[in-house]
Amino acid sequence: MECARCRHESPAGAKFCAECGAPMALDCARCRTRLPPQAKFCPECAHPVGTPAPAAETRFVSPADYTPKHIAEKILGSRGALQGERKQVTVLFADLKGSMELLADRDAEDARRILDGVLERMMEAIHHYEGTVNQVMGDGIMALFGAPIAHEDHAVRACFAALRMQARVADYAEELHRTLAVPVHIRVGLNAGEVVVRSIGNDLHMDYTAVGQTTHLAARMEQMAMPGSILMPSDTLALVEGYVLTRSLGPRPVKGLEAPLEVHEVTGASPIRSRLHAAAARGLTRFVGRDPELHQLAVSLDRARGGAGQLVGVVGEPGVGKSRLYWEFTHSPLVDGCLVLESTSVSYGRATAFLPVIDLLRAYFRIDHHDEPRAMQEKVTGKLLTLDENLGGALPALLSLLGVPVSDRAWEALGAAERRQRTLDAIKHLVLRESQVQPVVLVFEDLHWIDSETQSLLDSLVESLPTARILQLVNYRPEYQHGWGGKTYYTQLRIDPLAAEGAAALLDALIGPGRPLEPLKRLLIERTEGNPFFLEESVRTLVETGVVAGARGSFRLVRALDTIQVPATVQAMLAARIDRLPRPVKDLLQSAAVIGKTVLYPLLETVAGMSAVDLRRGLTQLQAAEFLYETSLFPELEYTFKHALTLEVAYQSLLRERRRVLHAAVLAALEARRGGATPANVEVLAHHAVRGEVWVAAASHLYRAGARAHGEARYTSAMAFYEQSIQAMTHLGEGLDRHLQLDAYLELWSTRISTGHNEGLGELGSKVEALARELDDGPRLARVQVRQAQAIALAAAIPGTLHSALERAREAAARADAGDLRTRSYARFIGAVACRDLGRLAEAVAEFDAGVALFAADSHDDPGLVYPIFVSLCGWRSEVLAGLGRFEAARRSAMEALRMATEIRHPSSLSIANAFIGYTLLLAGEPDAAVPYLERGLAISEEHDLVHGTCANGIYLAWATGLGGHGARALEYLEHALERPVGAVLQWTRYGTVAAAAYLMAGRPADARRVLADGARAAAEREATGYRAPLLRVEAELLLSDGQPAAAWQRAEEAVAVASKLETPPELGHCHATSAMVAARLGRPAVAKEHATAARAIFESLGLSFWVARIGDS
Repeated sequence: MECARCRHESPAGAKFCAECGAPMALDCARCRTRLPPQAKFCPECAHPVGTPAPAAETRFVSPADYTPKHIAEKILGSRGALQGERKQVTVLFADLKGSMELLADRDAEDARRILDGVLERMMEAIHHYEGTVNQVMGDGIMALFGAPIAHEDHAVRACFAALRMQARVADYAEELHRTLAVPVHIRVGLNAGEVVVRSIGNDLHMDYTAVGQTTHLAARMEQMAMPGSILMPSDTLALVEGYVLTRSLGPRPVKGLEAPLEVHEVTGASPIRSRLHAAAARGLTRFVGRDPELHQLAVSLDRARGGAGQLVGVVGEPGVGKSRLYWEFTHSPLVDGCLVLESTSVSYGRATAFLPVIDLLRAYFRIDHHDEPRAMQEKVTGKLLTLDENLGGALPALLSLLGVPVSDRAWEALGAAERRQRTLDAIKHLVLRESQVQPVVLVFEDLHWIDSETQSLLDSLVESLPTARILQLVNYRPEYQHGWGGKTYYTQLRIDPLAAEGAAALLDALIGPGRPLEPLKRLLIERTEGNPFFLEESVRTLVETGVVAGARGSFRLVRALDTIQVPATVQAMLAARIDRLPRPVKDLLQSAAVIGKTVLYPLLETVAGMSAVDLRRGLTQLQAAEFLYETSLFPELEYTFKHALTLEVAYQSLLRERRRVLHAAVLAALEARRGGATPANVEVLAHHAVRGEVWVAAASHLYRAGARAHGEARYTSAMAFYEQSIQAMTHLGEGLDRHLQLDAYLELWSTRISTGHNEGLGELGSKVEALARELDDGPRLARVQVRQAQAIALAAAIPGTLHSALERAREAAARADAGDLRTRSYARFIGAVACRDLGRLAEAVAEFDAGVALFAADSHDDPGLVYPIFVSLCGWRSEVLAGLGRFEAARRSAMEALRMATEIRHPSSLSIANAFIGYTLLLAGEPDAAVPYLERGLAISEEHDLVHGTCANGIYLAWATGLGGHGARALEYLEHALERPVGAVLQWTRYGTVAAAAYLMAGRPADARRVLADGARAAAEREATGYRAPLLRVEAELLLSDGQPAAAWQRAEEAVAVASKLETPPELGHCHATSAMVAARLGRPAVAKEHATAARAIFESLGLSFWVARIGDS
């Protein structure tokens, strides 16, 4: 009995808790309902309190009364390891359809006897597959598979139990119909999901809480089922696909769910025993990375063919491909001329003697599951005597093993031990005799689940191998032990997860090639660490959850993801392994999982709550089981999880409150360590602070983690950290640091612009400005004004003209603290960009120069946040200088940007610096020289997922390749550059002029027209007069390509007039060249020549021979 106050387990019948003294709650003797303390009658069934129930009614009241002893022992043995944990299970509901009407007119004892017979058969089926009946509900039961006894194949077991249950009750129903004319039918519902195991009592009753719809759906499946049927939803089918036969019933409305649910009926068991054969039925994936192992198998087979029998054992963790290796080998030409006999042990088959051997013999004798005993006897007798008449003495043993009735007095007279030995000898002699006819490849898989009798057979066969033409292949997981290691004819092959190259090749076959899928593939390999089964199941999960769509080998990413859900099949497999650990060792693993992938011994020692001796012993066991491995001894002992998915499954099994307590303990231990709060550790500290709900620390550490990521140009990560910091502050109430809150908002603003997430910046700007003014914080108000100016000038993310952006930037520069280099230099940068777009180029250069001059000091704080501004100042200045025709100065400024970016190793700065060098070279008419810089910038951008850098370098590469006459390649660059939304895209396309020119060269005038129209609209809204000339010029070229020379002439002449006023010689030269081209098309050679001469003169004076050569003779 469990105390409701302290959860202590007291002896049955106790009136008070032995731990805390509280009165023990009683259960009704009849229906086991928990009784209120003062109850005199049960509120559920009206049975008097304190009165025992009739003996017939107590038979199915407590699980202790009906659970077989061997299962009860397993439950009680695992009780400590399961209480207070989250478990993946399959819930089964079964009931007798129409029991009230069926039994209403019958004598109570007769009715009880009929009902008990049904319940007994239901329970027998459940217990046969090691499920547990947690509750008997009048005419039905509720059972669980996967808890309290852990099984990696809990859903398969539940299906097989349901089929066995239906078959056994159907036999019973025939008997009842014949003797009592009573029609009996049961219905069964299944559903897999998560439960929280609260406690397991001495009476074996498990108190649990279902997560989501786990139990509800199983009950609904039962209620929807027709008599004699078994129903389950699609999610459960995914766990048993291939193992059972099903038919879809289509979408069905389910009470409690908004949308209809796809429902399936289980109609039978398939002949498939193993996961590999189930996968083969769906279609196997590409086989990669196992050439050395296949070669070794071929070598061993050659020896066996020569009469030197061989034994090969393949060992590896679940999912690495042990069975797939044997499949490929036994289905290859290497085994031509050999007899291949295969068998597989199954997790639920240990209680059935010779189960793998029975399957092997059925395949050898070609026995179908529909064969009657007589047909089976004929097949066995015929094949055996054809092979060798001397094997006739083995017939009784083999027939008996196959379940065929044997009428042989000598066999019937034998004792159990003699029959067993005769059976072993019969199988062994059969195999050895076959090897005299042809070489035999004998495969026994999954020995970690082998029954004792099959193990005895294997051991006997091994002793006979040296002189037989037999290659005996076995595989198993590391926990399996055998005594063959000393045999000279034994070879062990260790199978590990695929190396990166092999995993990538497998994913190419599963998902498909292509650059857009590369980040997803990297994430998959990182999460699964190359385990083939984990990779395949993860991809299936991505398909089922709608992350990818398409067909195998040609999937496309439908929506982005940051992490990958652990597939239910993988979770069940790993959870079962973890549950087999002793409770203290399992607790230790879970504590390690809270710490993370890398586990420092001092941290584990602090949070594990174990003695040093127990801790060392537990770590040794975890290493032996290959959950952890030692990675460092100095400067301190360090361990690492072998698989990230194992870590996640161990972590997810913990209840949330236990996780919170452990995370808080880890945080405290980290902060107490010397150097524990360094920038290198800040993301780890933030993680534990959030999970531990230590909100003050969480807000601070998250902000610092954001600043670190921001300084390293990991803008998406930085944005997430700042958002989480702001969220953590909502828990602080009076303890909120409003200055930190304002700082977090400002940095969030910056990272959102850097990542192109500009929605809602206007609202955010108003909020932070109001907060800064409320705090009367002038320096922070300066930072607010800089961000507002940035949003107007660079991203057009909030309303305002370039004049207002310039005004705010200059106010910010005046208001900022003298030591706030970041704000002062960025204000100069924004002011310079605004001047450039306004066409005030000389003024822009002065602003850029003033900003660069602020960096005269030798060093500054936060170099990752400050020096990128220096790179931007120099880079953007190079473009303005080139626009003024000062190409040598422009080149020096761009190279200075690259020098600084290289020095600080800042990915975003390196990307942009290369873009500006490339763009400056393009303006100077050196496209071939520009391409290497732009390609380098694009590669850096893609490696670090920098959307702005991808956009800038891609667009300029498109222009460069278009100038070289490679229109198709230019189009590829353009499409890639513009495939993701970028907040400052107008800046990189120069208000659409660069992208439109590239589209035009690529033969896509419609796209050119579209981007140019967007640019012209934005320029008009922002009063960006500095780009009016190139906008008019490119529009003229577009009109000319559309066959509208008259309209083109009007725009070209207007472009010349505007460019003349702006004093931008290179642009004026391009405008004259366009006018010459349009005039020539209009048949006005004199005017064309005049403009061509003007363009040539400008370009020659600037040393732009490339552009001179592109002016046609007019």
